[in-house]
Amino acid sequence: MPAIVPLSRDHDRSGFDCGVPELDSFLKATARQHGEKGISRTFVLTDGSPVILGYFTLTLCEAMARNMPSKFAEKYPRHALPAVRLARLAVSLKEQGKGYGELLLTEAIHRTALISEQAGLIGLFVDAKNDAASAFYERYGFVLLPNQSLQLFLPIETIRSLL
Repeated sequence: MPAIVPLSRDHDRSGFDCGVPELDSFLKATARQHGEKGISRTFVLTDGSPVILGYFTLTLCEAMARNMPSKFAEKYPRHALPAVRLARLAVSLKEQGKGYGELLLTEAIHRTALISEQAGLIGLFVDAKNDAASAFYERYGFVLLPNQSLQLFLPIETIRSLL
């Protein structure tokens, strides 16, 4: 049974290939170090073995209301606003098409909701890698940011309604 757990030394990062070199190299060379330094947290989907089926990375960020769609911008103050960023999400080429991307995204949204219970935040941001990824996020309620074709936002109100 697949499980999503924090990335550890026991996971086989070297064998991961999602078809996007930038995402592969982050997992292999940077993710664990960023976790140890408190920069971000990476969670991996495994089948109980060291093999990584997919992963996502969360970090905190700041957003400016002026960069958001007007229906959101008008309700927030003009200073920097706290948020969570889905920094990366990838599924191994061998495992794509099995719903693991949705499973990982659902877990990232759930963890964002948990963070919102402990500290204020306005939502979850993501920088999609391409139009197909952008369309994937839009299916789950993410909205495009104005003048930013691949930057999307999932408001905390939407997150709470999903859970």
